[in-house]
Amino acid sequence: MDVYAAISDPSRRAILDLLLEGDRAAHELLGAFRFSQPALSKHLRVLREHGLVSMRKRGREHLYHLEARQLREVSQWVAHYERFWNEKLDRLGNLLEDMP
Repeated sequence: MDVYAAISDPSRRAILDLLLEGDRAAHELLGAFRFSQPALSKHLRVLREHGLVSMRKRGREHLYHLEARQLREVSQWVAHYERFWNEKLDRLGNLLEDMP
């Protein structure tokens, strides 16, 4: 599974969104969702395996941290399409401005 497959799941994207705000303990992440602890563990395992999150222990807690650099490839790929759509929308805007 590659990074794209890892982020294809909406629950995993939501976990990444939460971690964007800062490190979170597993129990904090679990409180944000309506799925079981084993399901959360599975999602976190996939994200860890693809380098999207890291985990460290603090006492008995497992803290998860976003590893955003792994998303650079995705960002570059999306930027290609963003340029495409910006050009199309600019053309449409120019066409609409030229209409009587």
